[in-house]
Amino acid sequence: MPRSSANGLILAVVSALCFGFSGPLARSLIDAGLSPSQVVWTRLAGAALVLLLVTLVSKPRALVVPRHRLVFVAAYSLLGFAAVQAFYYATVARLPVGIASLLEYAAPVLVLAWVGIVRRVRLPRAALIGAVLAIGGLACVVEVWQGLRLDGLGLILGFATAACAAVYFLLSQDAGKDVDPLGVLTWGLIGAVVTLVPLVRPWSLPWHLLTADLALGERTLPGPLVVGWLIIVGTVIAYITGIAAVRRLSAAIGATIASLEVVASVVIAWWLLGQSLGPFQLLGGALVLSGALSAQLAVARTRSAEPGGSRPVGVEPGGAEPYERGLYERGTRGVRVRITTRSSPID
Repeated sequence: MPRSSANGLILAVVSALCFGFSGPLARSLIDAGLSPSQVVWTRLAGAALVLLLVTLVSKPRALVVPRHRLVFVAAYSLLGFAAVQAFYYATVARLPVGIASLLEYAAPVLVLAWVGIVRRVRLPRAALIGAVLAIGGLACVVEVWQGLRLDGLGLILGFATAACAAVYFLLSQDAGKDVDPLGVLTWGLIGAVVTLVPLVRPWSLPWHLLTADLALGERTLPGPLVVGWLIIVGTVIAYITGIAAVRRLSAAIGATIASLEVVASVVIAWWLLGQSLGPFQLLGGALVLSGALSAQLAVARTRSAEPGGSRPVGVEPGGAEPYERGLYERGTRGVRVRITTRSSPID
């Protein structure tokens, strides 16, 4: 394996594992008395401040956004961060973290449906089979034969998370090489923080809860440690390593590693919170992951078969210029999808 790909693989695994802490740590803050929107704002505000400082020191030119890209950055903030994160944490407040993560993983299937039905792009048969598997897996996760025993509003919020993530993926096809992924990420966080201010009203946030001891299952940890880990590890490091990874990996490998985030969320939620899934939910989770992966890998193989399609992600044919590098980066907590349309891929 080339050294660049090996480094990319390590970075992708680190990114997925770091993102896996987001749901469990957020749940501990919600259980302590913060609302889901307050947890979202705290996480994004802290990460925005850290990333702004990092970008100003390491790559200040990344913060320059062309005027014609301002609408894209605004939509990126609203959908990629504010909406997705708010819906996801609201789901975590009502459902186990693992189920919330699996529901969000319906986003690639929704993108496939949009591209195939609305845009009338012919998709590989394996992609369609994968989508059917994922839908069947979701049915097992929510245990439809039991009359939807899970919280109904939680399920609606979970699918709303997936829908917003899917819209974000579709929107991302408009991103080009004239915007820097690190800069867009930084402005995206800042924009989301500003957008959520009227809803969250941070001046009324119970700040004392952030410094108190927080319960994570049978454990008790200092609040500053939990909040700091959520911001630095679960957000900043997760995003930065994710951006670095996708510039070194093929689409197929990137799609496979992305699924580790869901596995990490389930394992960490079991370890920290004592949450576990039933046998049918575990089976459903395996079907969701395998179906989504099959769909993504099928599309990735189709693209690889095209002229120049085997190049590394982020490199144009015959050169090393960035090629829509920001499309893999997401405000969606790591779910990744690549669809080949008539004009350009969506990552």
